[in-house]
Amino acid sequence: MTGIDERAVVHKSARIGEDVRIGPFAIIGPDVVIGRGTVVGGMALVEKNTTIGEDCVLGHLAVVGTDPQDLKYHGEVTHLVIGDRTTIREFATVNRATAGDGDDATRVGSDTLIMAYAHVAHNCVIGDHVVITNAVNLAGHVIVEDYAIIGGMTAVQQFVQIGTHSYVGGACRVTKDVPPYLKIGGVPTRPIEMNTVGLLRRGYSEESLNYLRKAYRMLYLSDLNTTQALERIRSALPMNAEVSRLVAFIEDSTRGIIK
Repeated sequence: MTGIDERAVVHKSARIGEDVRIGPFAIIGPDVVIGRGTVVGGMALVEKNTTIGEDCVLGHLAVVGTDPQDLKYHGEVTHLVIGDRTTIREFATVNRATAGDGDDATRVGSDTLIMAYAHVAHNCVIGDHVVITNAVNLAGHVIVEDYAIIGGMTAVQQFVQIGTHSYVGGACRVTKDVPPYLKIGGVPTRPIEMNTVGLLRRGYSEESLNYLRKAYRMLYLSDLNTTQALERIRSALPMNAEVSRLVAFIEDSTRGIIK
């Protein structure tokens, strides 16, 4: 049974699913869709043109679906799409997209956690099972792939891509792409090691981890440049799913990888 506090403001064009709960003084704007079982905390704002999936949680004073903080934006119709079972905690902000920059939606996947005070800017694409911790700032067009974790107070420059199963330490400044399966940290930010603990927790085999460790050593602990390292990886290692993903990510990088 849907429960909307009498002090909440819900626009007449909003579509609210079954068993949704909306707290006091929350504001739900025009053309918003909220899926079944989602909870919107008190004083939260879902501004407009936003689709939220099922069983999500918006914390107290979370703000989503607001205009992009981009001088190129002049009121065009753009969107924010959030998947299922995603939690966005207190005071976090997620902006809609800027039109004319490819996809007209900012996208947040399913089973993702965005902690308090984090900011997700226009045209970001956040995958599934991602953890964005407190006070992380993602600039526009950042891509965060599935299962990545970003530590608190980290700033990520626009157009950076953070690979699947990677781990970014706290208080980092990320200006280059972060390859999959890699752990980075420190000041200045640098590669640390493979994200071995995270990969073991997610069921990766020791054989796969061994191949990734060898690839990591060729990339970061040899005298080879990136092109030479990729050639060596192809010739020396089986191109299983993980190694192939690592190689493809680096080849497709437009900003270059963190070194």
